[in-house]
Amino acid sequence: MKYAIIRSGGKQYRVVEGGAVEVDRLPIEAGAAYTFSDVLLLVNEGSAAVGSPTVAGASVTATVEGEIKGPKVYAFRYKAKERQRRKRGHRQKYTRLIINTIEG
Repeated sequence: MKYAIIRSGGKQYRVVEGGAVEVDRLPIEAGAAYTFSDVLLLVNEGSAAVGSPTVAGASVTATVEGEIKGPKVYAFRYKAKERQRRKRGHRQKYTRLIINTIEG
């Protein structure tokens, strides 16, 4: 099984050919191709190539499927006995990618 560890937005993701991954929002339109050059680890049929810090000549090509929103997260602040309450909600935006090829 061929897989790779890539870096996007300061985070690391394990990707497999044909699989999907949700990364922090990228400013790319749906249907466009995107190439990751920050490949930290590449495993192919039991042999592994570990980068220092990245694997030379390795890349991962993906197609942008669209933008999605994560679950709603609430931030609630209050001060006891003072009737001060504040509730805020937030939904993080993610970009969903379909992994096409892992080269290297």
